[in-house]
Amino acid sequence: MSHWLDIVVATPAHSNVAGPLTYESESLLSTGQLVRVPLGRREVLGVVWAQRTDPGELSVAQRKSVAGVLAGIEPLSQSWRQLIGFTAGYYQRSLGEVALAALPPQLRELDAVQLARRLKRPTPKAQACPPAAQRPELSAQQWAALQGFALADRPALLFGATGSGKTEVYLRAAEQVLQSDDNAQVLIMVPEINLTPQLQERLHERFAHLGQHRLVAMHSGLTPAQRLKAWLAAHSGLARVVLGTRMAVLASLPGLRLIVVDEEHDPSYKQQEGARYSARDLAVYRGRLESQPPTQGTSSASPAPPCRVLLGSATPSLESWQACLSDRYLRLDMRQRIGAQEGDSGPEVKLLDMGQQPKGAVLAPPLLQAIAQRVARGEQSLIFLNRRGYAPVLACHDCGWKSQCPHCSAYRVFHKLDRTLRCHHCGYTDPVPRGCPDCGNVDIAPVGRGTEKLEEHLSDLLRDIARPDGSSVRVARIDADSTRGKGTLESQLAQVHQGQTDVLVGTQMVTKGHDFRNITLVAAVNPDGALFSSDFRAPERLFALLMQAAGRAGRQAAQSQRSQMWVQTFHPTHPLFTALQNYDYPGFADSELGQRRAAGLPPFGYAALLRAEARTQDVAQGFLRAVAHAAAQAGLPGGDRVVMYPAVPMSLQRVANVERAQMLVESHSRPALQQFLSGWQPLLNQTRRQEPYRSLIRWAMDVDPLSI
Repeated sequence: MSHWLDIVVATPAHSNVAGPLTYESESLLSTGQLVRVPLGRREVLGVVWAQRTDPGELSVAQRKSVAGVLAGIEPLSQSWRQLIGFTAGYYQRSLGEVALAALPPQLRELDAVQLARRLKRPTPKAQACPPAAQRPELSAQQWAALQGFALADRPALLFGATGSGKTEVYLRAAEQVLQSDDNAQVLIMVPEINLTPQLQERLHERFAHLGQHRLVAMHSGLTPAQRLKAWLAAHSGLARVVLGTRMAVLASLPGLRLIVVDEEHDPSYKQQEGARYSARDLAVYRGRLESQPPTQGTSSASPAPPCRVLLGSATPSLESWQACLSDRYLRLDMRQRIGAQEGDSGPEVKLLDMGQQPKGAVLAPPLLQAIAQRVARGEQSLIFLNRRGYAPVLACHDCGWKSQCPHCSAYRVFHKLDRTLRCHHCGYTDPVPRGCPDCGNVDIAPVGRGTEKLEEHLSDLLRDIARPDGSSVRVARIDADSTRGKGTLESQLAQVHQGQTDVLVGTQMVTKGHDFRNITLVAAVNPDGALFSSDFRAPERLFALLMQAAGRAGRQAAQSQRSQMWVQTFHPTHPLFTALQNYDYPGFADSELGQRRAAGLPPFGYAALLRAEARTQDVAQGFLRAVAHAAAQAGLPGGDRVVMYPAVPMSLQRVANVERAQMLVESHSRPALQQFLSGWQPLLNQTRRQEPYRSLIRWAMDVDPLSI
C-alpha cells in the first residue's frame, strides 16, 4: 500500500517551490522523520512534514518515491517543526531553506548506509546528575536573582554590571534544571565564537560530573564531523548542556528546559545571510513554544515542565529594556561587582578632551603616563580601537589618489605586515604599489590608523619603559587578522591571562565577555564616529561597547579601586559620555527610548528592508520600484497601515561589482506588517520573472533590520 507524504527539502528562497513536496512511500513514516528523496537529478535530505491521503494534483509521471529513510535518528519533534515554521514565516523565507539549514551540513550529505555506519560508534550511557562541587559562594544579589528567576512566569532579563557574577547565576540556574530532571537539557548562547573557549572551560569544570559527551559546543568554527557529532548528541538527549552561537537556537533539543542568552544586546545574534533571523528573539519564542502542553494524540503522559528563558547583559537592548518596562519580561538587577564596595559600579571613567591635547597626538600624554604606571606596577592595559589593519586608506597627496577597491565602493585597507592592500568587503588583495598608480609619486602614505599601526606606535612610545623584572614592555594585538590561524586566539588569550602581555591592543572582539584578571586600565582611542552616525542604533551600540570595554578593567576586587576607563574624544560634554561616567544605563535608555518613541522607531515601530542586488543600480532600484507599484495596485492586506519609502542605494552601494539598493517598509503594527509582507511575496517572485528584472542577481527581505 502506498502512502503519500509532504516532505520539506532545501529549495532556493525565491524559487517556485516554497513549501513541502509530495512523495510516495511504501511505509507510513512519522512526521519529523529524516529521509533521502530525489530532487531533479540529485538525491537530497528531506524532513517528513505531514501525511497525506492522496497525491493531490500530481500526475503519474510526476510522482516520485522516497529513496531511503535515515534509520537510527529519532524524528524531529513537533515543537522543533513549529519553531522552523514560525521562523520561515516571520522572516519571509522558504520552509525548506530554514529547516535544512538548521541541520548539520554533513547530515545533508550522508546516505542511510553511511549514517548507519556513523551511528554504530558506541556512545556513553546516560548518568544521573549529582550536585556539582567546588562552587563559589554567592553574593546576596546573586541569590536574589536566582530566587527571582525561579519564581518567574515569563522571560527574565538579568541586568547585571560587568563583573557582577552573571555567569555564576547562569551556571546555578542550569544546575537546578539538570538536577530536577534527568532528561532536561540546557542551551547557553554566546554572541561570538571567540567567547566560547573561556565559557566552555568553566562549563566543563562545573559539569564534569555529568560525564564525557554530555556538554557539546555548536558553532560554525567546528569541522563538519564535529558539528554532526554535537547535533546527534543534542538531538538524542545525550548532551545535557549545549553551548553555542546564534545557530544553536534552531538545534533539535527534545528535553530543552532552560535557554540562557548571554550578552543579549549583541548585534551578532542577528543573522546577516540567508534567513535573517534574530537568535535572541527566537530564543524567547522557543521558550514559550517548548512550554506548551502536548497536543492531543501525542503519547506524553503528563505535560513537561516549562522551558524558561534568561537574558543577560550589562547594557540590554532597548527592545528588551522596553519589554521590562511594559512588564513582558521580569527584570533582575545585579548592579554591583563581586567584592566591590557599596556604590562601586565599575572603573573610574576619565574623559580626555583631544581638542586640548597636542595636535596630531594618537594617544594623549596623560593616557601614556597612566599606561606606563601600570606597566611599572606589573599590571595590564587594554587599548581598544574598532578598526583593524594598519591604516584604513593609502593615499597620494600630490594627485589625490586613494586605495579605492576596484570592485566595491570602499577603500582597501593597508596592512603593513604583509605589505598588502586588502578590501574587507570582497577580499580583493594586491601588493602595495611602489608609487602612486596615477602620477608615479613614490611618497604615498597611510591615512588614519588601525590596530596594526596602533600596536606599532605603542611599542615605539613605550620602548624605554621597563617591567618590574627589568625586561622590555610587551605589546600584543588581538583582532580578526592576528587570530586567523587555528588555535591562535586561544594561545594569545592564554598569554594575556598568564601575564606575558603588558599592553593589549584589540578590536571589539576583546571587549566582550573575557575575564582578564590583571587589566586595570582600558582606553577607547577613537569612539566619536558613532556619535553622529545616520544609523539610529549607533549610540546604543557605542554605549554598550564602551560599557563592555570598561568591564574588562578591575575584575579583581583588590584592583577595583584603582582601575580606570579612559575615553579619548573631541566631544567630552556629549550626554552619552555623561551617562557612561555615571554608569547610568537606565538614564541613557530612557533618553533613547523617548527619541525613538517620538520618531516611531523600534521598539515602538516595526520595519522590514527589501534589498535588491544587480549589475547596475538602475536594475536594482527599478525592481524595487516595480514591486512597490505592484503592491499598491494589488491592495494587499495590511497595506493601509504600512508606509513604503522610495528605493535608495545602500550605504555601501557596490560590493564585488554588484550594485545594491534597498527599500524601507514601516508600520506601527507588527501583525499588519507581517500580513503585508506575506501577501507581497508572490508579487516579488512574479516581478522577478519579468523581462527587465531577469538580470537581477538576488533580492532579500530583512525583517526587524538592525540598521535602517
